[in-house]
Amino acid sequence: MKHLVTGSAGFIGFHVAKRLMERGDAVVGFDVVNDYYDPALKEARLKILEETAARTGVAYNFIRRNLADRSAVEACFAEHHFDRVIHLAAQAGVRYSIENPHAYVESNIVAYTNILEACRHAAVPHLTYASTSSVYGANTKMPFSEHQGVDHPLQFYAATKRANELMAHSYSHLFRLPTTGLRFFTVYGPWGRPDMALFLFTKSILAGEPIKVFNQGNHTRDFTYIDDIVEGVVRASDRQAAPDPAWDSSDPDPASSDAPFRIFNIGNNSPVTLSAYIDALERALRKKAIRELLPLQPGDVPDTFADVRLLQAKTGYTPMVGVEQGIKQFVEWYTNYYA
Repeated sequence: MKHLVTGSAGFIGFHVAKRLMERGDAVVGFDVVNDYYDPALKEARLKILEETAARTGVAYNFIRRNLADRSAVEACFAEHHFDRVIHLAAQAGVRYSIENPHAYVESNIVAYTNILEACRHAAVPHLTYASTSSVYGANTKMPFSEHQGVDHPLQFYAATKRANELMAHSYSHLFRLPTTGLRFFTVYGPWGRPDMALFLFTKSILAGEPIKVFNQGNHTRDFTYIDDIVEGVVRASDRQAAPDPAWDSSDPDPASSDAPFRIFNIGNNSPVTLSAYIDALERALRKKAIRELLPLQPGDVPDTFADVRLLQAKTGYTPMVGVEQGIKQFVEWYTNYYA
């Protein structure tokens, strides 16, 4: 098949594009390669994608443009026919959304609208897109289930991602565009984002500098290793969304619809405290952290825990990598990459 992978220079997009090429699928990557974090890391990922294409012999193209540029998106779809679109490009970061909400409107609303319109007019068989566990917001019932309502976001980032889910449903309903939204739970692993906790902690511990531990390290996260995320993305994309014949408009299930629309959690289904996460990192680095204990930050949720039974039932997805193993593999990559 031929896939469009947006955000292909990003953490998850890079890994998804690489996996698709390794199984023999053609890939068109699309990314603006901005400077939200070190562009050199993004360029290194892109180089690996070029090497993967050369090694596997599959077709690979990269488009260095902004998805918020409608003409660039239209030109991409005019040139290529896609069997699948996997939309992973977005302005990420919970805390940055408090400082710069306009960046999220451009990347997460305007660019996403351009993708929806392009998929609609090109009659793309299936659009899979990234959402986030942050949409659960003020919910405290654990584990988080797709069948719960998610109308109380705690930051603007989550609000834009919830908007993406609602926009997808409208296109699925109006134009019968099959869409699948994937709520990612705290993704980590090799080639990760430098603004995320594991990256920041590792850098500071190796430098002998204190790390900021919010909520005194007591909050829990369903940390999910990148390989498990990629497996879920590819499995969900392969299986086209379809209307749910059992959907009841008098008692609507938020996870499905009478339109070709669905929502899945992708998580490890095994949350750990932030303190335990840091303990595992200390063991991998063989060095103790200097912990600066701080209160919970504005916009942060105390706990996350993914109910992944729906994804398991529909695709056979099963998370395989625990925190101890995942952190060890990240540290091996980090120390090798940064020498």
